[in-house]
Amino acid sequence: MVKKFKSFEEARRDLWVMEPTPEYYKHVIEFYELASKLVTRKVPHGVFKFKTFEEAQKHRAAEKE
Repeated sequence: MVKKFKSFEEARRDLWVMEPTPEYYKHVIEFYELASKLVTRKVPHGVFKFKTFEEAQKHRAAEKE
């Protein structure tokens, strides 16, 4: 099924679910379970300060290993 919209606002409103059903919540849970499995990158805590761009690149490369 193809839907056509006259504006972005109209398309955005079409995504809203005003009366969610149990099936809707099931799909939301499945989506977040899938997304959590795909996300593997862990962001370190804190702020890192580097004197040069090369130093920052070395730090980034070491994090990936």
